Amino acid sequence: MKAVVLARFGGPEELRLDEVDRPEPGPGQVRLRVRAVGVNPFDAKVRAGAMESTFTTPLPAVLGLEVAGEVDAVGPDVTGLSVGDEVLGWSDTGAYAEHALATTVARKPGGLSWEHAVTLPVAAETTDRALRLLGVKAGETVLVNGAAGGVGTMAVQLGVLAGLRVIGTAGPANQEHVAALGATPTTYGDGLVERVRALAPEGVDAVFDVAGGGVLPAAIELRGGTDRIVTIADAPAAAELGVVFTGGPQERSAGRLAELAELAATGQLRTTVAATFPLAEAAEAHRLIAGGHGRGKVVLIV
Repeated sequence: MKAVVLARFGGPEELRLDEVDRPEPGPGQVRLRVRAVGVNPFDAKVRAGAMESTFTTPLPAVLGLEVAGEVDAVGPDVTGLSVGDEVLGWSDTGAYAEHALATTVARKPGGLSWEHAVTLPVAAETTDRALRLLGVKAGETVLVNGAAGGVGTMAVQLGVLAGLRVIGTAGPANQEHVAALGATPTTYGDGLVERVRALAPEGVDAVFDVAGGGVLPAAIELRGGTDRIVTIADAPAAAELGVVFTGGPQERSAGRLAELAELAATGQLRTTVAATFPLAEAAEAHRLIAGGHGRGKVVLIV
């Protein structure tokens, strides 16, 4: 099968289409004929070798956590799934490929396209994890830094669905988009503390930093300390300042993913695709996400 292979750490140019062996499903796994792949900033960090101090990636490697496709083989001990089923979930083997193995998947509703289905797994799991760590409850105010990207878009909407008041930071071009998601928008950068205080004179109850950009000192000032601040984007600053950093999928729930997929299919949850690329142009997809400030998910179509 064809797959995008990373043979050595480096820039986007190190992602090259190659022929590799097609994987066979083991116990509890299904094999998917991949239709769409989510491209995440995490992928770019792995590609660059920036994650090696946290965990090692044996090379050559195939990247990609998020996958949507059709089941084309079923391993032992799999129940409830058959060849031909359309699903979305998390890849066990890397999803930048024509075929991938997966253990945790949910059925894709018929009204949800492949590219929009694949925006859900990582953003939903990350948001649910962060909101649990923040201990938010209905009626509270949460600041989401980076509200227009893939995770930020999900965080705003799931926060609103949970009864939170959400203030979301984004660039000037994305203010209307953030407002349409249900948040009160504001720009990031200098003066953020004053802008947020003007929008929420009673203060913010929690801060979810999705985008980094040196926002943690402002978050600490707004909270009056490090309590109830979570970042997924700035591990070094989090360690230095005593803020909670959370990274990597920790609770993959097929049931929760199925629930959110239904909400997306019926229009109750808005999914946003920033751009699509064919598998062979994975390097271009990585160049795009390197710029940041995007709206929604970058997706590979296989």
